[in-house]
Amino acid sequence: MDCASEPTGFDYVGNCIRPPSEAYSILIQATLGCSHNKCGFCGTYRDKRFAIKDQAILERDIAFAAKHCQRQRRVFIMDGDALIMPMKRWEWLLGQIKQKLPWVTRVGAYANSKAVAMKSDEELARLKELGLGILYFGVESGHPEVLANIVKGAKPQKLIEQGQRVKKAGIKLSVTVLLGVGGTALSLEHAKATGELLSKMQPDYVGALTLMLVPGTPLHEAYERGEFQVPGVEGMLRELREMIAHSDLDGGLFYSNHASNYLPVKAVLPRDRDKTLALIDEALGGRVGLKPEWMRAL
Repeated sequence: MDCASEPTGFDYVGNCIRPPSEAYSILIQATLGCSHNKCGFCGTYRDKRFAIKDQAILERDIAFAAKHCQRQRRVFIMDGDALIMPMKRWEWLLGQIKQKLPWVTRVGAYANSKAVAMKSDEELARLKELGLGILYFGVESGHPEVLANIVKGAKPQKLIEQGQRVKKAGIKLSVTVLLGVGGTALSLEHAKATGELLSKMQPDYVGALTLMLVPGTPLHEAYERGEFQVPGVEGMLRELREMIAHSDLDGGLFYSNHASNYLPVKAVLPRDRDKTLALIDEALGGRVGLKPEWMRAL
């Protein structure tokens, strides 16, 4: 590679997000935006039109990582649902990572139910074989009415089935759920149904975030019209309690360590269920400090 073509940094377009657990990963933006981009609560990718980036751009990004990121052991593929890329592109990308970044031990990406459904069982197994080690799967809720209200694009059974297929392929499954997304009207029903969905899906990890309304999104507009009420701090804690109480995981990790959460929780279920429920009860009783509103963030 001559000096004129020497990469000077990663090619990032617009806002880029990654899970908390990928904080020290090499971030490669293989797609722009989200192929669904209709979720009522999400404003992350409203500034982007979905596209798969040119292969030449990814080649330069991998070359930059090979030179400057030799201490990072993980790669995270962005944007919102990068799994949607065709198998041919995924096979090429994972092959390049294995060849050019041989020290990398795990590759992860975001996925939605549509993206998983578009891959056959054999293709998912092939992705695992090539190094895709974890998928972050946005579920948000297990309640059918809530999923319809936020235009998630999937019913509970489809979410369960596609999550189970990821697990069957041997890929670690990290599920995101959203406290408060049912509003005050469906608060505890949403929490209970979500716990029951998690029990059927059996993810390896669950990350609970807390709703923060984003101006310009349909949910924020519904709030301004008085059609959606956000549960208060106590309501969010009660949802967290209800969700954990109904999540019968087989050794799965349940986290609420996102910047949006009022109370950080880290529990192995079912082992830590009683201890975690007792902690939430202490918080509801005002005996455990909570994150102040000004410290919360998306």
